[in-house]
Amino acid sequence: MGFIRGEGRNQATLFPVVLDDLIPADHLCRVVDAFVDTLEMDALGFVRAEPADTGRPGYDPSDLLKLYLYGYLNQIRSSRRLEAECRRNVEVMWLLGRLYPDHKSIAEFRRMHREAVTAA
Repeated sequence: MGFIRGEGRNQATLFPVVLDDLIPADHLCRVVDAFVDTLEMDALGFVRAEPADTGRPGYDPSDLLKLYLYGYLNQIRSSRRLEAECRRNVEVMWLLGRLYPDHKSIAEFRRMHREAVTAA
């Protein structure tokens, strides 16, 4: 009989079929998502809470706040480490809808919204 073997690395798969199936219903990232969705970002002082009519679209401040809170709750402080988590962590992929903000965008969000984050 042999050993239990995994799939070949070159085998095409549809991983995951539905990302939502990988996150339990009572998981912490669902709480973060629901909490941030209830906030009024403009009233809290988040800059660019309404998208501009011109220029390249930026990241939604609520998505970056979700990432910031997730990092805080999981003791991930570095913007470079948060950037890496966006590419490898299924929980963060679910939370951000597979967005991959770069470390500069994450650090800039922290710098610009220091007071707004504490108000949230």
